[in-house]
Amino acid sequence: MTASGPAIHVLTGPTAVGKTETALRWAEQNDAEIISCDSVCVYRGMDIGSAKPTPEEQRRVRHHGLDLVEPSERYSVSQYVELARAAITSAHGRGKRILVTGGSGFYLASFFGPVTDELEIPQAITDEVRMLQRQGLASLLLRLREIEGEKLPVWLDTQNPIRIAKALERRLASGRTLNSLRDEFLTRRGPFADHPVTFELLERPDEDLKARITIRTNSMLCEGIIEESERLLAMKLDPELTSSRAVGYRAVMDWLEGGKRVAMSGLAERINLDTWALVRKQRKWFRRLGLAKEAE
Repeated sequence: MTASGPAIHVLTGPTAVGKTETALRWAEQNDAEIISCDSVCVYRGMDIGSAKPTPEEQRRVRHHGLDLVEPSERYSVSQYVELARAAITSAHGRGKRILVTGGSGFYLASFFGPVTDELEIPQAITDEVRMLQRQGLASLLLRLREIEGEKLPVWLDTQNPIRIAKALERRLASGRTLNSLRDEFLTRRGPFADHPVTFELLERPDEDLKARITIRTNSMLCEGIIEESERLLAMKLDPELTSSRAVGYRAVMDWLEGGKRVAMSGLAERINLDTWALVRKQRKWFRRLGLAKEAE
């Protein structure tokens, strides 16, 4: 089927690689508007730790997908897809090109294939699974194996609590096996299948990227991530919310709750390590989506 919608250009890459400035230059040179592809930038008040485009940068180019909800609210990939669709329509109506930039895996995946199955999850099931989440991964796996069988599908990441929780919700809501649900999901068209999508992946050598992460962490600690994290702690967030688990913020909140017993240099090192773990996770997404080659 020939793509009929407005063209979408995706600019992605790992955290701290330099996406923001590259995206701004591309958008200015190509008369485009930017759609953020960042699951933390959707939250109001989480500006420093998310490296959200500054007000000045937002004045340079019109942005979509920033400051949508409070940190205490949930924001799903389905909501993101609807936001992106509306932004594409409005930008196209103004005669603008569309640039998507960011590195959040599920948001990014929506531009290259299906990401939701539109299965409705009853509130009672959601409540049951959240209770098990609070008990830990072992409780989630035990419940899933009760209904699916001891041998879980090899494609299911059994070390990822979020993936297991989602699998359990769908298994309980549908009454179907995980393999059956996955087979049907893979036949679905992606939400942007009607759009021609091109992409550019920004990368840097590991040592260069680690140096940039260190500089960024030190800057965030000086510019206000501690104050932002204090506000998040005061909200008493659900620990399963994306806002509560966000890289950088989580380390600072742990540091604050621990009475600041670790030196600031130790906090910075924790943030650097957590950020590098995020980079590795992002690179797995890039390979999974076919944006980068498998490591040899």
